[in-house]
Amino acid sequence: MKNFLFNLLFLTFTITSFSQIKHGLRDDQGRHIIPRGFVINTNDHKGEVFFNSDDYARQVRMGANYQVIRLELGRVSEFPGGQVEQKYLQKLDELVALGKNHDIKTVFKMTVYGVDKFVWQEFWNNKEDKQYTTYINAWKVIWERFAEEPYVVGYDVVNEPRKLEMDISYKDLTDKYLVPLYQRIIDESQKINPDKKILFQSIFMNKGEKIDNNQYAEITSAINRKNIVFAPHIYQNNINYIQKNMDRFDKESDMLKAPILIGEWGFPTFAKTDTTIVGKLGQLEYRKLYIKTAEVFDKMGVGSIKAWFLGNRTMQNFLPGGPSTWSIFSDKTDAGTVERKYITDVISRPFPQAIAGNIQSFLFNFAKRELNVHFKSDNNKGASKIFIGANRHYPDGFSIIVNDDFVMYYNPLKNVGLEVCKTTKDSNPADFIWDTKTQKLIVLKWGKDNTNYKIKIVPGLRNF
Repeated sequence: MKNFLFNLLFLTFTITSFSQIKHGLRDDQGRHIIPRGFVINTNDHKGEVFFNSDDYARQVRMGANYQVIRLELGRVSEFPGGQVEQKYLQKLDELVALGKNHDIKTVFKMTVYGVDKFVWQEFWNNKEDKQYTTYINAWKVIWERFAEEPYVVGYDVVNEPRKLEMDISYKDLTDKYLVPLYQRIIDESQKINPDKKILFQSIFMNKGEKIDNNQYAEITSAINRKNIVFAPHIYQNNINYIQKNMDRFDKESDMLKAPILIGEWGFPTFAKTDTTIVGKLGQLEYRKLYIKTAEVFDKMGVGSIKAWFLGNRTMQNFLPGGPSTWSIFSDKTDAGTVERKYITDVISRPFPQAIAGNIQSFLFNFAKRELNVHFKSDNNKGASKIFIGANRHYPDGFSIIVNDDFVMYYNPLKNVGLEVCKTTKDSNPADFIWDTKTQKLIVLKWGKDNTNYKIKIVPGLRNF
């Protein structure tokens, strides 16, 4: 079977009228997966960023099964001021290995940082084909290095492409320049690693040119290539536009015939937010905004990558609210540990990471602290994994209710694993394993194959 095959799962109906989630992805075992994780920076405004095994263990305990490593163009290319740095490539090897050791898959994303200057108009004009050739050669360094690594699953090939001063409409820039570039990159990539996926984005519009409070231009022409994934960003700060923005992305996905994986999300937090509970920039408003975004993602069944898994050595100052950051930790180190809990508890919500079967729907109810998952089982696909995050969401213990007739629970005071409350002749409690280290429920086998299941994870000990 091909390494980690992404598949767009079109809406098909089972005999019980349930339908699979539209944007589901598949791993190399054929399990239905929901990717979640973080953007991993190799540097910040203070310089190099370094991570260790504990940082990756922390990611896993926050629900990560993916990482998106942000590449610096100046360290893998021959653009002016740049060069291919072997030390940097070794650093990328280490990050991939850290992810692999913690069962986290890797996507690489190319930024245009680290060169003397990068002028988008010159890039699009591509005089004598030098710009595109140099850019694709930079990607070839990565493609060739990781072609045989199954834990590297794809490449986000152009991060937030821009128009800036170029005298052209966003539609024409997309149709005449961006889409043909994507086609060329995909064709070149698949000569080297045909099983890897190409992730792509839309044009990041100029300041003041939002449509429905969405900074990203619509893609209206097809790419017509296989193995592609639509990876839009959403940094929506108006709660009333979240669903509308995602509905537009969903429409684009249909046209492109590509599933959605949200490449970045989460409006940046301000310095003021760390010390303010109520008000426009207060933590309660941020939590409300993030919860709404999370609910929209989960109802659509899309995976999502949060920026950034970083400490807070610096802040940027380009928004009206003052200094701000995407870092999820507030301590002034490169890899932090002090969580901004008002957003991390939302990011780290329970969800089905990998299901042996077809996920039909899932949603975590924040008010009730209840995860509901509907799926159809397929035991030939192996073990299933559900991230629960009990350390943050269920300090009072949790119960697992399967089809209302099989119940197990975890009592944190005993710390003896899962206990059985209620079972059936088709269920085997020994197939249900609670992994405290990774905060995951592992199900080795479902009691019945090719059967519709409804699972609830609820707070407390349902000992009845």
